Amino acid sequence: MPLPSEETDDSLTAPTSPPPVHFAEQALLGALVLEPALAAEVDLDAEHFDNRAHGALLNAMRTVPSPDPEQHRKNADWLASVYTEARPQAPGLPHTYLHTLVQVCPQPEHAAAYAWMIRADHARRTVRVHAERLAQTAADTTLPHRIESTVALADGLGNLLDQLAGRFAPHPGSLPRTSVPPDAAAEAGEEAVDDEKLLLASATSSPRAVQTMRWLTPSDFTVPLYGSLWRCVTGLVHRGGAVDPVTVLWEAQQAGLLNGATTARGLLDLLSDPDGEPDHWGTRIMARALLHRARTVADRILAFADDSATTPYQLITGSRRALADFSSVYARWHRAISSAPAPPAAAPGRGTPPAIRAGPVPATVRQPRAGLAR
Repeated sequence: MPLPSEETDDSLTAPTSPPPVHFAEQALLGALVLEPALAAEVDLDAEHFDNRAHGALLNAMRTVPSPDPEQHRKNADWLASVYTEARPQAPGLPHTYLHTLVQVCPQPEHAAAYAWMIRADHARRTVRVHAERLAQTAADTTLPHRIESTVALADGLGNLLDQLAGRFAPHPGSLPRTSVPPDAAAEAGEEAVDDEKLLLASATSSPRAVQTMRWLTPSDFTVPLYGSLWRCVTGLVHRGGAVDPVTVLWEAQQAGLLNGATTARGLLDLLSDPDGEPDHWGTRIMARALLHRARTVADRILAFADDSATTPYQLITGSRRALADFSSVYARWHRAISSAPAPPAAAPGRGTPPAIRAGPVPATVRQPRAGLAR
């Protein structure tokens, strides 16, 4: 029982069932109490423990000199020193807890297996934190350089996965079996819709510029109809056909795009109101597509990390594949900004085209790392 003046650490005595890693941490520490010399050999740091008090105990065991084995079997002096060392970092640690650790350790000789479990759980938590930051950054409209920050976080996540891959051996069935959520549809905000309309109109009036815009695909549009119209425009351009509002309208009819909500007159009006250069509007659309892909990729990785049945290597493999999707969009966006012209001057009757908060960032941003493309 803890002393009356002690405040017991809730994370150690909570009545709810803790996760399996809690018991692995207890078992490992119990083995180290029985064999203190092992503390220096375990390839773990305090940060690998899910429970802060357990991490403090590991540090204390390494700080307090290992006792003589014979003396350690006869008295609890070393345990008292470890407790005193750990208490400032874990104020709620019960004074009897080290004895409890010995009692809950099934097999001290299995210490290496317990350490592996702790490292595996830490890897899962770390990947999850990186994925959360990626999703939050990609969605944060207050950031001045949102794309640059998003790319940096994706790059950091790729580096982490590279490091983890060397610590967990591959095995058969290394692809995760987690059911991932379907990709959320991109939000078709007013600014995004306006940019897509202006792209279609400017591309129809300047089809020659479209020849160099292979980096933009219909899936990058927030409005599926406009993505389909972009396919009509690019189809005409790449076939060498005549391009104007009427010919694009005909292509739209052949593609089955005309219905009660989408009329011929409405499409003609949309395609006949150009402003600026297609590259400019296309780059803005690509910037949004990149940020949306970052969020969907992060959601996929979070699903893998939240599935307790996913092994560390399955988590690594699935996350790398998800990042490869982001890498492919990043490569197209980088080609777009490498040749994008300056923003157009405001036409009579129009305001200056508003800048996207998210970027694009300057073309000096680094190339995507090879790890993301895997």
